[in-house]
Order: sequence, then C-alpha cells, then structure tokens
Amino acid sequence: MLRRRIGTTGLLVIALTACAGGGGTAGATPTGGKAAPPAPSASPSASQPDPVARTLARLSVEEKVGQLFMPVLYGTTATSSSGENQTRYGAATPAKVVARYHLGGVILFPQNVKSVSQVVGLTNGLQRASKEVPLLIGTDQENGLVSRMSALMTDFPGASVIGAAGDPALARKVAEATGAELRALGVNLDFAPVADVNVDPRNPVIGPRAFGKDPQRVAKMVAASVKGFADADVAATAKHFPGHGDTSVDSHTGLPVIKHTKAEWERIDAPPFKAAIGAGVDAVMSAHIVFPKLDPSGDPATLSKPILTGLLRQKLGFDGVISTDALNMAGVRQKYNDGEIAVRAVLAGADLLLMPNDLPKSYRAVLAAVRSGRISERRLDESVTRLLKLKQAKGYLTEAPVASASRADDVLRSAEHRRLATRVKSAAG
Repeated sequence: MLRRRIGTTGLLVIALTACAGGGGTAGATPTGGKAAPPAPSASPSASQPDPVARTLARLSVEEKVGQLFMPVLYGTTATSSSGENQTRYGAATPAKVVARYHLGGVILFPQNVKSVSQVVGLTNGLQRASKEVPLLIGTDQENGLVSRMSALMTDFPGASVIGAAGDPALARKVAEATGAELRALGVNLDFAPVADVNVDPRNPVIGPRAFGKDPQRVAKMVAASVKGFADADVAATAKHFPGHGDTSVDSHTGLPVIKHTKAEWERIDAPPFKAAIGAGVDAVMSAHIVFPKLDPSGDPATLSKPILTGLLRQKLGFDGVISTDALNMAGVRQKYNDGEIAVRAVLAGADLLLMPNDLPKSYRAVLAAVRSGRISERRLDESVTRLLKLKQAKGYLTEAPVASASRADDVLRSAEHRRLATRVKSAAG
C-alpha cells in the first residue's frame, strides 16, 4: 500500500458504510477496548507535539461537525456528476460533497462498484479530495447475505456457516482475508462482525448474519474476527449494540422492542460485545431497537444515553468509536425529525452519524446545537478525537494510503482465499 503525504490545514473526511486493527493483534489497537478517556481539548506539546491533538487544534467547529457525518454518495468516481448528489446535497460530485460539508464519512455500496480498477480509482480519488486528514473508507462486507463488494471479492461464507464450522481460528482467517481484499481496494473499515445472538428464528434482519444462537460460541467467533481484521490492518465494527438478535421486527422498516431483563441481557446479548471489546474492536455500531429494561424512555438505543454512554462506555469500558446504524432507517425516525435525531445521537454518545436521511438539515442542526451549547465543544471534541485516534492507530493520520489496481488484482479472489472459503464450507458440513 502506497501512501500520500497530506497538507497542514484542516479537513477530515471519513468514508463509512452502515448496516448493519492496526497490524499485529487486535488487542494492541489503542482505539478500542478498555482505554482511558481521550483528552479532547489537549494542546499539542511544544517539544513532542501529539499528532491527534495537533490535528484537532487546527479544525474549525464547522469542520469538526462535518467529521461526524457519513452520507452515501452517488457515482463511480470522485468526480462523477450525479443528479442524486445535486438534489440531496447541493453538489454534483462526491469530491464536491466532501468539501462542502467537511465530511467525516462516505459510504460505499454496490452502486459505487463496477470493477477493481474503478473502485481503486474511486477510493484514491476520495483520498485526494481530503486535503488534510486521510479518509476512513468503509463498507458492509459481512460476507454471505450482506456483502457490498461481492462483485469483486472472494465468496466467503457468511457468519452462520462460520459459526457452524465451530473453529475460531477459521473465523480469524476469513476476517483477515476479507480485510486484505478490502484494503487492496482502498477500503479500510468494515462494518463487521455481527455480534448479535440470533435467538429468535423469526428474526427478519439478523438470521444467518449472526454466528449462531449460543452466546459463548458467538463471543468466541466475534473476538476471533476482530483479531483477523486487525491482522489485515482494517478497522472492525461490532454490531448491533446492545443486541438485535431477539426480535421479529426489522429496524429498517419498524421499531423493534427487546423485552429481555437486565439479567437476560447480561447472559444472552452482552457476551459477544464484551468479547469484541476485550479483543480491541475499533468501533461498535448501535441498534435502532427499544430495550425497556435498559432504558425505559422508549427511545431506540441509538438515541439512548443510558445505553450508549452508561452501558457501553461506562459499564463495559469501551472508548473506541461508536457509530450509529443508518439514520435513514425507520427504526430511528419515528419520534423526531432528522435534525433532532442527529443531535440526540451525539448527546447519547455516538461519534459517527451514519447515512442521515437529510444531511443538510442534520449538519445544520448539530452545528446549531454546538453553537448554542446544547452540545458542548468538549463533547464534540471527544468524538473527533476518537476518530483521529482510529486513523492514528491504523497509520494514516498524516499519510493517506494509496491503493494499487495491480496489487488488488493479485489479492482479490486469490487461490489461497478460494481454498479458505472451500475449507470453511467443508468444516461446516
């Protein structure tokens, strides 16, 4: 992976996808796991300037707010003009949308994927569009049912097949191989693994996306997968907190209610997330589900401070990046307008606001909330600091990675990876 050195005046752009480590082992990833809270307002040291603090200090409030947003953009190159972009965002090309909103996110979906050389050109073009801080470019590549890059990548089996194989070592190898293929395309964050325990066979949204129905087996597979992504130097995301496995309602179209008691949550839903945090997971995605025994307000977990801050941050000790699930889903849009949803997600503890239904309205609402003091500047800085720390951990806070089409051709659907896919399917029976 080549790298492009960046400039010195502030623009942070992060590209992510929604549903739903740094090299070596995931446990060494400083962005996730049980870590001390960031010092968001710290000033760079005169003798040893901290790159995170230095970058944070040069960002304007408008740029910091932009870092929180991860919309879907339209087009197959960074300079492709699209009426959809123009209508939604007031700018025709992905590069111009990035600049207009100082974006912290761009989602890659199948509509952005045509060929290996095209995706490499797109991700490199998006990186060039960020004049300051390199992009986090992500996608939902769970394998199996949810595989946004399936047109180009090895056909690895989904989580339920890996879970049936029963070998965490295979789960780690599949995650590492998946991460290697993503990284070759210029994608450096995956919204995987699914950490839900599929205890309701009628579940219309999780099902085979989960490793299974046994919490302890799922926990082992999730931890192994987190480590595998870390081996490939791709950020991993455990989803969907606090657990989307026991529902017959799809949060894309409705608002599920999970009726587990706190004791049941501890026994059924919590183990995979605890395992992910213990393995050093980089990010955790929230679920658009109501969990009355964890928060009686009736708000979905994405908008719940007791769940995101009280439970995930304070009880489980997670200090990595918290991402919302897609904010255009019905499960999060039943009580509040699009601007208020974004504000409430930040107040609840979210760092990444994924796929807002109305980006201009949501951006203005968060910016107004910061200017009014409803969202403190310290709270804003906490989120931006976590995002910058994630980039620093992956090695591209100050140098942008540059993908290579020839390298991608060697890695994607390699004979080794195809053999691994066959091995997992055979082990699962």
